[in-house]
Amino acid sequence: MKKTFMGLAAAASLLAGVSIASAEPVKVGMITTLSGGGASLGIDSRDGFLLAVKQSGNSDIEVIVEDDAQKPDLAVQLADKLIQSEKVDVLTGIVWSNLAMAVVPSAVAQGKFYLSTNAAPSALAGPGCNPNYFSISYQNDNLHEAAGEYANSAGMKKVFIMAPNYPAGKDSLSGFKRFYKGEVTNEIYTELGAQDYANEIAQIRASGADGVFFFLPGGMGISFMKQYAGAGVEVPLIGPAFSFDQNILQAVGDAALGVKNTSTWSKDLDNQANKDFVAAYQAEYDRLPSIYAAQGYDTANLLISAMGAAAVTDQDAFRKALEAADFNSVRGKFSFGPNHHPIQDIYVREVIKEGDIYTNKIVATALTDRADAYAADCKM
Repeated sequence: MKKTFMGLAAAASLLAGVSIASAEPVKVGMITTLSGGGASLGIDSRDGFLLAVKQSGNSDIEVIVEDDAQKPDLAVQLADKLIQSEKVDVLTGIVWSNLAMAVVPSAVAQGKFYLSTNAAPSALAGPGCNPNYFSISYQNDNLHEAAGEYANSAGMKKVFIMAPNYPAGKDSLSGFKRFYKGEVTNEIYTELGAQDYANEIAQIRASGADGVFFFLPGGMGISFMKQYAGAGVEVPLIGPAFSFDQNILQAVGDAALGVKNTSTWSKDLDNQANKDFVAAYQAEYDRLPSIYAAQGYDTANLLISAMGAAAVTDQDAFRKALEAADFNSVRGKFSFGPNHHPIQDIYVREVIKEGDIYTNKIVATALTDRADAYAADCKM
């Protein structure tokens, strides 16, 4: 069942320089995962987006939220309904890259803008790019590239790498290998949604690796981390933020302490927009935000900034307003490359415990002003 949210004049806008009065109505269709094993990712994406809309006080934004239940066929049906029946101007919210590949090409072909809060597969960054498609999160390879660079600096000579068998999983291992200079002992693709990792852990134990890089978002990461700790394997783990986001950490507990992970965002990033976001999110939802919430928040603020500069019905002007990225990102520096994917810094974080809460702190910068490996192949 869909849920519709209207922007409410509730809190002072955090968008310096945005003229809300000039905004024309925009109808947003948010398709995201709100049920099943990946629900926390979609819930945070939704909540971050809606918080920014609420703070803006903009009554000219209507957000229709739909649950894709992590099913590509359902996501396609929902997108068709939102475009054809609800007449939305903008689509957003998809978490999983296989769902994005099922929805985005058709949506932009029908003249709709798609603003990605998370999924950013390589196929949409290179030859499959489109003027109306923007990734506000990253390009799928990015965090994994940073993990490969960190593995070099940590002196890891032989690394076991593992990810689920779907587009983001393949991008993740490609990204890691693009920067890692040592030996990959094993390259394993697991079943998407798998919960039993006994076989993979046995292979890690026998591999002779001095490090393990894994990308297992949502419930997959929780299961793997618990089983890995229970098996007593002492090979250090590295992962992207998706395997160590705020919700996963609370479920994994002490098994995650000290693990290094890479991210474009962290709650301790020292800029005012981020400090305000973290405080407001905690006040609104009584929990710390995750990277998914941060990306949802930035996506809404980008949209609102563009609404202040141009009407969505003037697609060329609205596209230029999006490209300008004239908003205060919680990540600090933020701009778009020529393929509408971010140029941004990527950090190394360490899992820590603050009181009773497991969270992350930044310990290093892995890559500075990183774009992506596919921009040169984009011919917009």
